[in-house]
Amino acid sequence: MRNEAEVIAQIKQEIAGHQEAMIKFMRDLIRIPSESCQEKEVVQRIKAEMGKVGFTEAFVDGMGNIIGRVGSGERVIAYDAHIDTVGIGDPDEWGWDPYEGKMEDGYIYGRGATDQEASMVSMVYAGKAIMDLGLHDEFSLYFVGSVQEEDCDGLCWQYILNEELIDPELVVVTEPTNLNIYRGHRGRMEMQVITEGVSCHGSAPERGVNSLYKMARIISGIEKLNERLKQDDFLGKGTIVATHITNETPSLNAVPNKTLIHLDRRLTAGEDKELAVNQIREVTEAAGVEAKVEIPSYDTPSYTGLVYETEKYYPTWVLEEDHPAIQSAVAAYQEVFQQEPLVDKWTFSTNGVSIMGREGIPCVGFGPANEIYAHTVNEKVSVEHLLKAAQFYAWLPAQV
Repeated sequence: MRNEAEVIAQIKQEIAGHQEAMIKFMRDLIRIPSESCQEKEVVQRIKAEMGKVGFTEAFVDGMGNIIGRVGSGERVIAYDAHIDTVGIGDPDEWGWDPYEGKMEDGYIYGRGATDQEASMVSMVYAGKAIMDLGLHDEFSLYFVGSVQEEDCDGLCWQYILNEELIDPELVVVTEPTNLNIYRGHRGRMEMQVITEGVSCHGSAPERGVNSLYKMARIISGIEKLNERLKQDDFLGKGTIVATHITNETPSLNAVPNKTLIHLDRRLTAGEDKELAVNQIREVTEAAGVEAKVEIPSYDTPSYTGLVYETEKYYPTWVLEEDHPAIQSAVAAYQEVFQQEPLVDKWTFSTNGVSIMGREGIPCVGFGPANEIYAHTVNEKVSVEHLLKAAQFYAWLPAQV
């Protein structure tokens, strides 16, 4: 019977033997543009790689997520990597072709290298190592490449949990953590505030009611609200900011009759949508303005044409550091890397908003690359991170 140290050594040797294949796979993924709702080609490339390395099954669900399975045990663990990306912005800001998959000095560069196709590479080759070494027979391990996260984080997992009937006891969220262990992040939501007035000619504004002036008083109150939102010692402070404003008006020479602002609200521990909406209603009342406060919905079709509508509310989630899932991850990290991990949190939001935030399924965060490069023109991941993440993913079930 193999002891733990022997198995971990075998995992490392196995994954090291696939380094060149992992590099090629990583560069291939970067070379396929895959913005939200346009992931079809990159999904097919991932499915082909899963087939090549011998996954038990690999299929594309109705939303377009690619789901690969290793093993047929009764216990279920899932690993999630969203495989959509943001756009590239101004190409002239890049020092190289963002879709080249440039490799230099041990790093691979390009859109998606950090956020977050790298972890998909590590996941696939962790699955291969698990199969080749005959590990974790008691588990069915699902490796998910999820879509539309950049547009609507968590929507893909609402679909998977509700429609695909996968019921994992743990999900490893593989967004970039710089190879640290993360246990939560602030939630977020979007809100709209609408004021209405009466339009008239701009030469005689006293004849109308200016919806924009009404909104100005509300915006001032929102700015002050941000200063007094709740602070959490671990997750940090809740925030709110007005990010966009639009007017309905017959012309630029007319008093506007309707004004709408869009709000970005970040939710710390203990804050939820009911609290956030009520706070804005209190602001409008204090301003002496009648206004509608709404949570908008997301209803953009996936690349398969599926519309899976949801409100734009993405709940906060956090696990305590002594939670069994976090302790399992810490133990696996110690055994694989022979050092203590940093246990921390993300600054941004992940699919954990649905998995843990909505459904209460424990999540552990661990991924290659550093989140500071996400959405920048300097996106990169080191080959070392690809290998180490795969080692951790392959060993983790032994501690769950």
